[in-house]
Amino acid sequence: MHPAKDIHTLPPEQAGAAEPVDDSPMADLGFGLAQRARAVPGFVQLALAWGRSDRASAWCSGTLSARTETLLEQAQAHADGNVRSNGAGFAVGWRIEHADGWLAAAVEIDPAQPAHDWGRLFKRAYMFGSALLERSHLSARVARLQKAEKLQGALYAIADLVGAQMEMPKMLRGLHQIVAGLMYAENFFIALYDDARESLRFLYFADVLDPFDAEPDMEIPLEALPNSLTVALIRRGHAFMGSSEQLCREMGISRDDEHGPESFAWLGVPMLADDKVRGAVVVQSYDPTIGYDEEDRTLLSYVAQHILTAIERKQQQSELERRVFERTRELAMANLELRSEVVERQRAEQLQRALYRIAELSGAADTLEQFYASVHEEVNRLLNARNFLIALLSEDGDELRFPYSVDERDAVIATRKLARGLTEYVLRTGKPLLADRPAIDRLAREGEVQSIGAQSVCWLGVPLLSDERTVGAIVVQSYSADIRYGERDQELLTFVAFHIANGLLRKRAQDNLKAAYAELERRVEERTRELATTNRKLRGQIAERERAEESLTYQALHDALTGLPNRTRLLDRMQRAMAVYQRDPARGFAVLFLDLDRFKVVNDSAGHLVGDELLKQASRLIAGAVRMPDTVARLGGDEFAVLVEDIGDAREACEVAQRIIAALAESIVVAGKELFTSASIGVAMVGPQYRRPEELLRDADVAMYRAKNKGRSRYELFDEALRHEALRVHDLEGELRRSIASGRFVPYFQPIVQLSDAKVVGYEALLRWRHEGRGVLLPAEFLGVAEDSGLIEQIDWLIFEETCRRFHEVAANDEYISINVSARHFHSPELSHRLLALARDYAVPAGRVRIELTEGALLDNSASVLDTIKTLCDGGICAQLDDFGTGYSALSYLHRFPLRALKIDRSFIADLDDAGEKGRGSEAIVRAILALSSSLGIDAISEGVETPAQRERLLALGCRLGQGFLFGRPEATARQAGR
Repeated sequence: MHPAKDIHTLPPEQAGAAEPVDDSPMADLGFGLAQRARAVPGFVQLALAWGRSDRASAWCSGTLSARTETLLEQAQAHADGNVRSNGAGFAVGWRIEHADGWLAAAVEIDPAQPAHDWGRLFKRAYMFGSALLERSHLSARVARLQKAEKLQGALYAIADLVGAQMEMPKMLRGLHQIVAGLMYAENFFIALYDDARESLRFLYFADVLDPFDAEPDMEIPLEALPNSLTVALIRRGHAFMGSSEQLCREMGISRDDEHGPESFAWLGVPMLADDKVRGAVVVQSYDPTIGYDEEDRTLLSYVAQHILTAIERKQQQSELERRVFERTRELAMANLELRSEVVERQRAEQLQRALYRIAELSGAADTLEQFYASVHEEVNRLLNARNFLIALLSEDGDELRFPYSVDERDAVIATRKLARGLTEYVLRTGKPLLADRPAIDRLAREGEVQSIGAQSVCWLGVPLLSDERTVGAIVVQSYSADIRYGERDQELLTFVAFHIANGLLRKRAQDNLKAAYAELERRVEERTRELATTNRKLRGQIAERERAEESLTYQALHDALTGLPNRTRLLDRMQRAMAVYQRDPARGFAVLFLDLDRFKVVNDSAGHLVGDELLKQASRLIAGAVRMPDTVARLGGDEFAVLVEDIGDAREACEVAQRIIAALAESIVVAGKELFTSASIGVAMVGPQYRRPEELLRDADVAMYRAKNKGRSRYELFDEALRHEALRVHDLEGELRRSIASGRFVPYFQPIVQLSDAKVVGYEALLRWRHEGRGVLLPAEFLGVAEDSGLIEQIDWLIFEETCRRFHEVAANDEYISINVSARHFHSPELSHRLLALARDYAVPAGRVRIELTEGALLDNSASVLDTIKTLCDGGICAQLDDFGTGYSALSYLHRFPLRALKIDRSFIADLDDAGEKGRGSEAIVRAILALSSSLGIDAISEGVETPAQRERLLALGCRLGQGFLFGRPEATARQAGR
């Protein structure tokens, strides 16, 4: 290769620059050598050339001159390490054996200048250049080894796929994934060629743009694909690589849109076996930045042969499985024939035994009923006789009696006058009748028979003959489509019927002899049996009713999940304990109200089935921690109660509570998961003030909530302070509800000003309660009760609407008004739409209403909060972050949410008056928050500014906006607040 190819040079204007223009190590070497050579008088140009048998590169300190190029060519032609000169310069070339390459260096000089020894420069060039070439050579070898290792791994993976027990489509998807690990193969297909049938089958096809739906079993004749690159590849038998347009042009193929969109890179290789084309593997790219090279072609050709081997082995395995299946089926058919012969012989032997048995029964059976039942049993061994009856004509021939019948539909078949039933049809014709439902319906339409009793799916009856006279019939029938009778069954039953008729006649003669002697005894026995049966049934009904009553009583008084007594049972026992206490105050009792801590977390994370199992195990632990006479009940959900009886004071009840807490502290294993829970327990001791059990249970519940509020996994004893607090909360909740109805919640407005001149720029609407007796109340006095009772949302909406209604009165000079929105409002998807509707209804200008939310609201269901804030911003309502710096301070959320301002919490502002370390710390925090808001492009508002010193300090820190008593207190009107 000519050394000037791929040459890298320094432009003339950069020839003296301090940094090389090429980032390759050899270019760095050339730049360093050039820097040294410039210090020598007469130096003109330095050039390097290097390479291996497959490629060469060069570098020059300027535009390559003809003299320097000639020197490089001589050095490359005689790479023996000797320095050569042509009068205008020097050059030398080396063979770098350990790097499988060569290196050449040339220096062009001014002949008019004194000569200089360039040996040291060339020595340095050889020393560093050979090291760099060796490193490049080693890197190339490592890369080749890595590719070989990757290819070897792919071939192992292909072998594993073939050996795995999986269907062909799954294996082909695995082959696709393996090829995709070696090269870009998002668009990949495998086509199998049948040279005998001149057809193709696309075993696998994956393409992001081509909607072709390949069916592996569908054969496509080659003549149907005249413009297919795949067909051209198979016919020529060698690989194609290039764009689809280029390949079609080279092979004279017309463009056909039915063969998919054009690709920027198309690579296909044949799958060969015994020098015959068996198919093709194709990858292609629609991305102009992704192509294929000779290395990809070689790799795909190599892998394609292994893919062909894998497919052929899979097909051979499928063919072997098919042959095994066919051979197994043939053996099964032969086995079935042998079994049929065995069954036939067994049936013949069974029939012979049945005939002998019927002949014996006529003399061995004590009664006709036993004879009939035994006959039924024998017939049932020969065919399906689940529904079986024997019909006999009366002596005068006018009635049809049924001395024996077993039927799953008609339990009792009564004697009847001769009619036109199926049994009468057999008696009338004297021939067997085998009929399915359509045949029976046809006989009915012809007037031969009429339906009597339940309708059967298949019916078989044969006559009983005596002295060539029909005296009765034997009938079997089926009510299921799965059980049908055939000609063989008819022949069998006809043959058996002859022997049954003879046995019946013999038995009837014997019974007639015994009838006179056994009549009275039979009647007595029958009556006794009926009475015993009736008595047994009565006793059974009484026992069943008692069991049902016990079960209903237990279910009514116990919890279905845990088996513990329920609230009804607990209150009943508390009522009895209270009655004992009222008679004897020394026999006191207490009630423990338990609530499992964090049970909802278990239910939500592990599911209700795990939650139910946790409740069952927890109930057993609680029951094991109490005393023997105590009662443990489940009240519902994760709430339990314990009745501790016969105690003198609350100390014993508290000991029981401690044991329960200790028992629940142990881990509980449910469905292989180790769960932990604890209990908050409220204890209420009986006293004279209690009249009903519900009152005691209520107070225990109140004490339990105090235990939860104090940190959980503890107990609290109900006392007078709790009683008064419960009454206060109850009364306060009632007052809140009445005040909501009468509209006694109003907004007070506090100004937000510019710190520099106290100009009002906005107002914050603050909640106030105009109490009927206590005057105006701040939120701290009632907010907790309002949130616990769920009334806070109604109160907030009253404030929102009143603020919008009074907007034009308050913000008359282009000021904005901000309203506080609690986190629970963001759980409702209607918040944004409802607020925007309020603003529209009261004609509030866009951009002059803001909402204030806390940092906790951003973290709670942040996706929903983000959607709500964006909707409000789109409608003109901006958002401000209140009390910044005191919550989670999740800085990652600030850039995600469209916030207009941050409000610095008053705790930091108050500390600015402190000259000590506390003041310096707050100042640093305020400075950081101001810098953060400035970088985010949002306003910062200082809350709680109360002194001129604080104002001056904030101005010095760069804060523009503030709010606090220094500028105005919250008032009912804007004029009072800051005008």
